[in-house]
Amino acid sequence: MLDIKDLHVNYGKSRVINGIDLTINEGEKLVIMGRNGVGKTTLLKSMMGVLTPESGTISFLDKDVTKLPAHSRSLMGMAYVPQGREIIPDYTVEENLDLGGYAHTKDLAGQKAKILDLFPALEEHMKRKGGVLSGGQQQQLAIGRALMSNPKMLILDEPTEGIQPNVVAEIAHILNRVRNEMGVTIVVVEQNYRFCRKVADRFIMMQKGRIVASGMKEDMSDDLVQKYLSV
Repeated sequence: MLDIKDLHVNYGKSRVINGIDLTINEGEKLVIMGRNGVGKTTLLKSMMGVLTPESGTISFLDKDVTKLPAHSRSLMGMAYVPQGREIIPDYTVEENLDLGGYAHTKDLAGQKAKILDLFPALEEHMKRKGGVLSGGQQQQLAIGRALMSNPKMLILDEPTEGIQPNVVAEIAHILNRVRNEMGVTIVVVEQNYRFCRKVADRFIMMQKGRIVASGMKEDMSDDLVQKYLSV
């Protein structure tokens, strides 16, 4: 579904991604783990077209998208929930959701109904401004807005950051539903080990801009977490 070959990405003069090769298969849930500053967010932004790589290629649905901007990749079926959520605080919940669907569906009401089935807590807040919601509600809104585009692949950066444990568990459950019921491929950058165990089919560990370990969820050992996640 998405193939990355020999990817190198710079921030200014600093090399952040160092020759990554990665294939993400249709319908899988991939978790990308590692300490702060190892290049996880840079990798996601490169996938989504927010950053342009120095070299290497990115293909999505067998099409080279390396130089395509983010909005073109979005129209192809990629959706991105950035770190910090980035909802529009002065828009209502409903307006935020509508914004995610305008360019992708003629049936906003039908798509909204699907999203509210996933996030019933949002339904009672449809006329409230996004900025007054709790952190957990804002994260659900950000994910819901991304899903309004009916994507083939959903990319999330640190979705549990600053979220209460009960909401974290709910988000894990919802992401599993999104894959199982909607067939959406899930890619998550995350450091919450328990959340990763609940969501992942497969994982990769990053260090210094490289993939240093990978495997299925069953291979996600305490030793690996200690080596690549613990401070």
